[in-house]
Amino acid sequence: MIQKLKLILIILLFATVKNFAQQSTVSKQVSTFTIEAPQLKTAKKIWVYLPKNYLNSKKKYSVIYMHDAQNLFDTKTSFSGEWNVDKKLDSLNAQVIVIGIEHGNEKRLDELTPFKNEKYGGGKAADYLEFIVKTLKPKIDETYRTKPEKKNTIIMGSSLGGLTSFYATLKYPEVFGKAGVFSPAFWINRKEIFELEEKNKKQKTKYYFLCGDKEGDDDSMIVDLNKMEYLINTKRCYCLNLNEKKIVKGGQHNEKLWRDGFVKAVLWLGY
Repeated sequence: MIQKLKLILIILLFATVKNFAQQSTVSKQVSTFTIEAPQLKTAKKIWVYLPKNYLNSKKKYSVIYMHDAQNLFDTKTSFSGEWNVDKKLDSLNAQVIVIGIEHGNEKRLDELTPFKNEKYGGGKAADYLEFIVKTLKPKIDETYRTKPEKKNTIIMGSSLGGLTSFYATLKYPEVFGKAGVFSPAFWINRKEIFELEEKNKKQKTKYYFLCGDKEGDDDSMIVDLNKMEYLINTKRCYCLNLNEKKIVKGGQHNEKLWRDGFVKAVLWLGY
């Protein structure tokens, strides 16, 4: 009987801990809505972070567009830990709006790869970005007090989201003036993305690159990042200080690396 009681207590404790871990951690500054995405033939859930004083001011704000919204604000919806975007911006009293776009679950690879990979498929990032630029951004600019110019429009993401954020600056340089490119998965479209950059004649985007030195079994992430930075710098004077690259010692390909690097990236990019 005692053993059974102990077992029941252990099960109840485990259930309580598990339930507690799954409680929502999103702040009151965040809301959500759903919008049709005709370019993707689906509907997208969008998360919106507004600055603390938004409702009591008449100011206009820069906007950061971010991928993988499930991982940005809430432990309950995150895959392996959140970025704490809302809490970090609250602590800074940051005067910026963040728009998080939920990934398409099993369609994430399609949405966040610019070109089809022979082994993994994908290649529909152009449709995804067209949704952001032609459907979502107009809705955001109409609904909220934004600064719609490219110098006030930032795109940011990690891994495949880092790849697509970089691609966005090449495809829509007139829309995205700044980008946070975290651990970009250049490898999946390496040939095509480097060829695209080589053909790019003008490079005015401000970039913040981040990766860890323990992201894989080799140093290909760092090699790709260094090569891309070099290509960018051949298009403009290094003295303009439009690139920042951080390689974190011991950094791994995970939410912790990106969460820890978020504030520095936002502050350096400016808003």
